[in-house]
Amino acid sequence: MAKVKYYYDENTLSYRKIKVKKSDRYRRIIFSSLAVILIAFIGFITFSQFIMSPKQRAQKRELENLRLHYELLSKRMEETASVLDQIQQRDNNIYRSYFEANPITEEQRKAGFGGVNRYKDLEGYDNSELIINLTKGVDILSKQLVVQSKSLDEIVSLAKDKENMLASIPAIIPIKKGEYFVASGYKMRMHPILKINKFHKGMDFSAPRGTPIYASGNGRVTMAERNSTYGNVVHIKHGYGYETIYAHMNKIATTSGKYVKRGDLIGYVGNTGLSVAPHLHYEVLKNGQVLNPLNFYYGDVTLEEFAALQKASEESQSLD
Repeated sequence: MAKVKYYYDENTLSYRKIKVKKSDRYRRIIFSSLAVILIAFIGFITFSQFIMSPKQRAQKRELENLRLHYELLSKRMEETASVLDQIQQRDNNIYRSYFEANPITEEQRKAGFGGVNRYKDLEGYDNSELIINLTKGVDILSKQLVVQSKSLDEIVSLAKDKENMLASIPAIIPIKKGEYFVASGYKMRMHPILKINKFHKGMDFSAPRGTPIYASGNGRVTMAERNSTYGNVVHIKHGYGYETIYAHMNKIATTSGKYVKRGDLIGYVGNTGLSVAPHLHYEVLKNGQVLNPLNFYYGDVTLEEFAALQKASEESQSLD
């Protein structure tokens, strides 16, 4: 039962009943209904935060899985980056150093990631920061892998060239052991025919006429002919600035322009040209400069044999 309300009328000095208009009554009912609806809506929104639909639960689980996979992927990328860093260190400090190649700078390995914002299209999403960081990490790692791959390709090429160079350097005595003795070394000597003090530019190996002579390194024969000074002589260009000369041969066993390998037969010991006895006069040049052949026998003699060769080259007499 609704309460009846009164007001005091000063004119009549009495209480009078307050009459409510129908329009006011309807307005109150409408406002009350709206208030109930608003309260119910707020309650529903609040309640829905705790009670999710199956679809919402699935989406939440998927998001949690994605975050977990992101963390695992980030960890794997960090491990891969650590391994790659070790390879880069070995590449610069060992491989490239051994083959006398310039190291790759940090700027070269990470070039191309400054300036333009290449990840602008990934902005504006709920997980933009995660996506951008992951994408940037993959890009940097990919760039470094490409640079490192090219560096290893270069190392392989340098290794092959190094192998060719080692095979080309004149590294053996051109006459077999036991078939010679050292008659003269790389030093000032009295020429046995000209009778003048003259620098002897190579080593003389005394051996019986017809003793085989072998190429001391891979190369191409650039001269195989006879002249008045060296008699029958062979010149071999080995590449990398190296050249060898084999003089006073009895007979030449190769031809100009022919490619020979270390140990190939190129002639026989003789006594042609300005020579006083059968022997091989052997010279080694680098970029046109005559060097001591004694320093190039590392591929053929022991330390004891090297010492004996050094002593003999100092004490013996020139034969040309």
